[in-house]
Amino acid sequence: MNGPLEYAGENAAEGGRDYVRIRDAIRYLIAHAGEQPRLADVASALHLSESRLQRLFTHWAGVSPKRFIQQLTCEAAKVRLAAGAPVLPLSHELGLSGGSRLHDLFVTLEAMTPGEFQRGGAGLDIIWSVEASRFGPALLARTDRGICALQFVADEAAGEAWLQDQWPHAALHWRPGQGQALCERLFSPLSERSGAPLALRVQGSNFQIQVWRALLSVPYGGLISYGQLAARMGQPSAARAVGSAVGANPVAWLIPCHRVIRAEGALGQYRWGEDRKTDLIGWESARLSMERQAAWTA
Repeated sequence: MNGPLEYAGENAAEGGRDYVRIRDAIRYLIAHAGEQPRLADVASALHLSESRLQRLFTHWAGVSPKRFIQQLTCEAAKVRLAAGAPVLPLSHELGLSGGSRLHDLFVTLEAMTPGEFQRGGAGLDIIWSVEASRFGPALLARTDRGICALQFVADEAAGEAWLQDQWPHAALHWRPGQGQALCERLFSPLSERSGAPLALRVQGSNFQIQVWRALLSVPYGGLISYGQLAARMGQPSAARAVGSAVGANPVAWLIPCHRVIRAEGALGQYRWGEDRKTDLIGWESARLSMERQAAWTA
């Protein structure tokens, strides 16, 4: 199976360029939505052939560019918010058995102790690398007790600087390429996921940990507002504080802070860029739509 940024046998470097092309295509479609641009218009703006763009986009998202953008309208988001983010697993929603190929990643979250936090990681060994992912370069850092960071970064220097800031006294061990297989698993399509549960070991305040645990209950393809998340935690008046904790999330994607949007349906800000949040939400929604259709027609 090709890696998350490798299309039809192309190497990871070319795959990285393909993600940039896909990202630019999404930006173009959103910016010109009122004009209802044709595939030819998008391809011309990106200096690609129509067939090349269609192939790249469909391989990445599983759907056409037009259908992808339909998942990102405020109207579509409002419908999903009004329905509320279900807590039941997706396999239950689709009437599939527990052994079905369709499942989300199962994640466990453990907080570092106050002592570990205060010591700045002293005595902690962290293995890290920056790997190619479906959504751009990703810093993946882990201890012997679980993943402690997943960040979208510009390059390895940025990743190392972030780790040194977070754990100034930890022993950082750079292992390029060692996390690629895990990264591929994390960002694989929903139907391709398998393996043991993923353990997360993060540092944060008690309130932040509570918010991050609550985020784990928002299912793949689901959306929730800051107010809804606060209410789910039993603290309906704490939406602003919840928003701050969401923004401090150290583990992108696995703790799905990208699924939190504004009550009016706007996607809102994202720690790793609003464009990337758009890509994450749109990709999840497109893949989920495909899986649902396949389940209904099976």
